[in-house]
Amino acid sequence: MDQRQYLKNCYVTVGILVVLLLTFIVETALGGSENTAVLVKMGAMNNYAVVGGNQWWRLFTAQFLHIGIMHLVSNAVMIYYIGYYMEPLLGHWRFLLLYLLSGIGGNLLSLAMGSDSSLSAGASTALFGLFGAMTAVALKNRANPVISYLGRQAFWLAAINIGLDLFAPNIDIQGHIGGFVAGV
Repeated sequence: MDQRQYLKNCYVTVGILVVLLLTFIVETALGGSENTAVLVKMGAMNNYAVVGGNQWWRLFTAQFLHIGIMHLVSNAVMIYYIGYYMEPLLGHWRFLLLYLLSGIGGNLLSLAMGSDSSLSAGASTALFGLFGAMTAVALKNRANPVISYLGRQAFWLAAINIGLDLFAPNIDIQGHIGGFVAGV
C-alpha cells in the first residue's frame, strides 16, 4: 500500500501518532518527558490526583503522554502496525472510539488496583486495547485465516508483553491488562 492509500485507509491512526508526537514535543519543551513535575502538570495518571483531587480527566490524558523517547517510539511503532490492519477492519470512528475507551479502561484498572503513589503515562493502555479487540475479532471470525492469524499475533504480543511486565520495574501492568480487557 502506498503512502496516499495508507493515509486514506488509516488517517485516524496517523492522527493519533501525530497527537502523540506533538504531546511529546510539548513535554520536552516544558522540561522533559521524564520530569515528574511535567508529567503531573500535563495529566499523567496518579491515584491521589484522580480521586483526592477530583482530576478524573487524567484517565484520558495519560494515554497521550510518554516517559522517555523509547517509550514513545515503541508504542508508536506498534500503534502504526496494528492500526494498519484494525482501522480499515473496524472503520475510522469505531477504531478511534476503541482506542480512546481502551486507554481509559486501562487507566481505570490501574486506578482500582495500582499503587496510590505511582505516576503512569503512555499509549500502551490503548495499545493493549487494540490487541484485545483484534483477539476478539479473530475469535469471532475464525474461518477467515488472515483475521485469525492477526488475532493470534495480537494475543501473543499482549501475553508476552504482560509476561515481561512481571520482571520490569515501574511498568503499569494493571493498565496493560485493563486496556486489553477493555478492548475485548
